[in-house]
Amino acid sequence: MKVVPGLAFWAAALALAWALPGHLWHASPPPPFPFAALLPTTLGLLALSLLTPLLVWALGPNLARRRSLGVLEAPPDFVWALLLLALWPAAAGPPGWLAWIIVLLVAALPSEVRWLSSTLPAETPFPTVWGGAATRVSRFHTLRRLLPRWLAARLPLWLTASLITERVLGLPGLGSDWMARVALRDHAGLAAWVLAFAALWFLARPRPKRPA
Repeated sequence: MKVVPGLAFWAAALALAWALPGHLWHASPPPPFPFAALLPTTLGLLALSLLTPLLVWALGPNLARRRSLGVLEAPPDFVWALLLLALWPAAAGPPGWLAWIIVLLVAALPSEVRWLSSTLPAETPFPTVWGGAATRVSRFHTLRRLLPRWLAARLPLWLTASLITERVLGLPGLGSDWMARVALRDHAGLAAWVLAFAALWFLARPRPKRPA
């Protein structure tokens, strides 16, 4: 029965997406879905979702107090995108999805590492006194339980935050698609996005343990 409140929330969100009135000023057709963005976006998010827990597993909860991470996460995404544009060699042509992945990792990785490391329990005195191997095993088990919920909480934010980078680099991506459908009040498109987020929530829910 714990799933009922969540299903009720997503059902309400789906109903709201369909109940929105039409565009107030002019009728514009919804943009075509950016299928070309699916593969690079998946690769970028996969790299982010693998590098973050790997760094946290290797370096532990002390990462949450690193001032260097705070300095790196302070600039907004568009600053990193503009810096990449300034340094991008003209002979390489206009920056594409590779540049977007680079900006995503540079902009999001420090804050995600600090965010995830802050959720780890204290390791002093245990399991630190048992040695490095025991400490890493403890971190592994903790991260294994945290990762599904972390991904479900952060993935929608990564997608919508990528809008700024997509606009700076001139790429039709998933964040731009989401915001365009919100602006145009595209009922079918918004419903598809709500269903995608609902599926992400459902898949990230902890499964009940089977009795031994």
